[in-house]
Amino acid sequence: MNILVTGGAGFIGSNFVFYYLREHPEDQLTVLDALTYAGNLQTLQPVMEQENFHFVKGDVADRETVFALFEEKKFDIVVNFAAESHVDRSIEDPGVFLRTNILGTQVLMDAARAFGVSRFHQVGTDEVYGDLPLDRPDLFFTEDMPLTASSPYSASKASADLLAMAYHRTYGLPVSISRCSNNYGPYQFPEKLIPLMIANALADKPLPVYGTGENVRDWLYVEDHCRAIDLILRGDAVGRVYNIGGHNEKTNLDVVKTILKQLGKPESLITFVGDRKGHDLRYAIDPAKIHADLGWLPQTDFDTGIRQTIDWYLENKEWWETIISGEYQQYYEKMYGNR
Repeated sequence: MNILVTGGAGFIGSNFVFYYLREHPEDQLTVLDALTYAGNLQTLQPVMEQENFHFVKGDVADRETVFALFEEKKFDIVVNFAAESHVDRSIEDPGVFLRTNILGTQVLMDAARAFGVSRFHQVGTDEVYGDLPLDRPDLFFTEDMPLTASSPYSASKASADLLAMAYHRTYGLPVSISRCSNNYGPYQFPEKLIPLMIANALADKPLPVYGTGENVRDWLYVEDHCRAIDLILRGDAVGRVYNIGGHNEKTNLDVVKTILKQLGKPESLITFVGDRKGHDLRYAIDPAKIHADLGWLPQTDFDTGIRQTIDWYLENKEWWETIISGEYQQYYEKMYGNR
């Protein structure tokens, strides 16, 4: 098969690329990525020379670029990871989130319709459901819950999901959607909670924690997420939505304390800061549907996953230190000067 992965130079997208090429070496895979601040071409270096891999720098909202690529490659499957994804950035500048997350999805689906793809998979987020109360641990997000997004980011993702299902019903586009809980693992951009806390702890800098740190997230190891998407692509999932959760609920404060303990750093580095606007209280996913339909369950518990993640960041300091220093932007220019 011929696969297009958008946003494949980002965190989850790049992990999916590595997973997919390892599991399905007979397929052709193309990554389309605009290489904005969170896309890192260095991440894809291990596969750049593979014969069944191709990289294209481009914006999913650029209709001319997208249609030309579909015309050239004749994709069978599209997996759309491309998204602006940081809530704080969406609060500061909602416009770019609407352009990439909604209009970009529309352009991709228009191309998918025009060129007859067999599956368009939209990678979503559990944040479209809003949040759950902290005092109701019995409540979980299910696929039939209403979408009550809290931030410009989650509203843009909810809009993309609704648009995808509308394209399925109106035009017959073979769409599937997955909504995941908070991912963690290798290659995550350093502004996110876990890599930020690792980097700051290693530098003995303050670890900023919103509010009192009691907000709860369901943590999903990124490779478990990749395996779930692969099962959805190969299963009878057209027109369906699947929640993908890790069954690993932790408060933000517990996550930070775990990182400090693993690194042998004092909890005195924790600094509580003013809470985020509209900060969701609790995310928790019920993955019963994907388990019943496709047999998926997370294989990595949090203790194992966080240890593997910390080890990766310790062993790959050059990757994230380069990002923090801004040198990766110069790397992009060097890589694409002759392309």
